[in-house]
Amino acid sequence: MHFTSEQRLDDGVLERAFTLGEIPGTLWTPASAAPVPLILMAHNNGLPRAAARLAARARHSAASGYAVAAIDAPGCGDRPRSAADEQARADLRRAMQAGEPVDDIFESFIGPLVEKAVPEWQTTLDALLALPEIAGPVGYSGWTAVGIRLAVVEPRIAAAGLFAGGYVPRAQREEARQVTIPLLFLLQWDDEGNPRQGALNLFDAFGSTEKTLHANMGGHVGTPWFEVEEGVRFCDRHLK
Repeated sequence: MHFTSEQRLDDGVLERAFTLGEIPGTLWTPASAAPVPLILMAHNNGLPRAAARLAARARHSAASGYAVAAIDAPGCGDRPRSAADEQARADLRRAMQAGEPVDDIFESFIGPLVEKAVPEWQTTLDALLALPEIAGPVGYSGWTAVGIRLAVVEPRIAAAGLFAGGYVPRAQREEARQVTIPLLFLLQWDDEGNPRQGALNLFDAFGSTEKTLHANMGGHVGTPWFEVEEGVRFCDRHLK
């Protein structure tokens, strides 16, 4: 892991950009010098780690006493996009504008993206836990499809907060029954691109004995800020 820049933010949080091979990422750590638990934070469907909503969540969690890391998924953010990536996005835009079904396009695009992203998160986790300022345990927050796969294959993930907005491939819908860690599942009741019944079915499928569903009125980007604060309290219960 090679740190390429750093800045101390107004709330005392240290923000550092890093590269790990071809993986670009950002690490936020609190002002405290003591080793702290870690939260892996992924934006839904691989949007950039620099997205304002993700950065705000990361800063708040870091100021609350956590190390928080985000990376760009393959083909997203600062990562190069292949011709296949560009074609998939073009097909998706065309289908949505035409009002056509998009599940098959999402499946062909998001399914392989999850398969590529999860091993990179595991490689990143290895490097992060080697840093003296990070002690674990490890939580996860964000992109549901990646969170499901990580919870199944990565025993170091102790709890997860998942956002229902975003396509979940068939493979991860089937894997949901294998997820047994504590979960906080956030649902926007009026999400224009994600039918709520699918999210409710997914919540029901999770194998966790401790799982909580928070549903709020509003569209895809309308998650209230108090849910960010609730996410920190959820992590406090399970990671501290």
